[in-house]
Amino acid sequence: MASISILELKPGIKLLKDVHTPLGGLLLQKGTVLLPRDLDILRAFMVQYVEVDTGEADANHGSKPASRKSQLNNSKPAEQAPANKISNLYDEYDKLILLVKSAYQSVIATDLPIYELRNQLEALIAHIKDYNPLTFTPKSMNEYDYIFHNAVLCALSSYLLSKWGGLQQKDWMQAAFAGLFHDIGNVKVDRAILFKPQPLSAAEVEEMRKHTTYGYQILKNTTAINEGVRLAALQHHEKVDGSGYPLRLEGNKIHVYAKIVGITDIFHAMTLNRIYQKAQSPYLVLEQIQTEAFGKLDPTLVQIFIQKATEFHNGTVVRLSNDQVGEIVFTDRSNPTRPMISVGGEIVNLVQQRHLYIDEVISSN
Repeated sequence: MASISILELKPGIKLLKDVHTPLGGLLLQKGTVLLPRDLDILRAFMVQYVEVDTGEADANHGSKPASRKSQLNNSKPAEQAPANKISNLYDEYDKLILLVKSAYQSVIATDLPIYELRNQLEALIAHIKDYNPLTFTPKSMNEYDYIFHNAVLCALSSYLLSKWGGLQQKDWMQAAFAGLFHDIGNVKVDRAILFKPQPLSAAEVEEMRKHTTYGYQILKNTTAINEGVRLAALQHHEKVDGSGYPLRLEGNKIHVYAKIVGITDIFHAMTLNRIYQKAQSPYLVLEQIQTEAFGKLDPTLVQIFIQKATEFHNGTVVRLSNDQVGEIVFTDRSNPTRPMISVGGEIVNLVQQRHLYIDEVISSN
């Protein structure tokens, strides 16, 4: 073992101790066999010395360094789902979309097929390990079907956020129902308003806002859901500072399901194509949600959502806002939406280059 200056480091040397950032974040794990881009990362964080195996350095001199995949296999298992698992997730997702579409379109005339919906939602959630809000994109989506895709995606993300946020297990499925039904009141809103591509008039905004009370009324007599699900339909546009609608509730007067759905609804509304708005970068949306969190959204739930949604993406191939394609090589927990990207052998630090952001997640490794 030896403490060696990074000026003397060469690819192929194995680390004998974890390397941390100046703020204490884990930069490179013990046992990592250094690749050229790792040396760039060390220099970017101004690390001066690292503990290495000098024998390993001699053994690797002139030989090809171990692949990143094999290094990951020796540390944290790769977060990659087999293709057939992803296919199953999409199959169950598409089935629920069709069922939700049918249920929403007939709910004014008849009761919700709640047990059918629950069974299909459970079939979809059985594949929740293969779902991540940042990388999942519907295979095909008509912009007029936005409301149904938003509902199913909010169900999945609300289930995860309730779990991540420490709610009891009995709440997870109910939080998913809250996501699934939060916008059901839109079925009673004039379609000319609902799909209007131009800005709404003041009167149209007031009519649009009624979807919250319409939703509560529709769900009032629905069985197999608890009161929190109904309140999420009513309260998901309330803000913790009292500036929301329809009741201008504050803080702890807002049900936790509504706080959860308030976050997931904003995220999916901004990352899906709509009649009047194109989908935005999920990473950029997370940054906007983080800004919105100050005085508007529950800040603890926002931080949990951002941290958990981004923590599985080291090694992910992404497209930047300048159209460059690279791979995420390091994510600092204090800046989870602005990781370091390896682009053509160069390290792009998005914390420093604020004009750039991740525009698209292309694939996981």
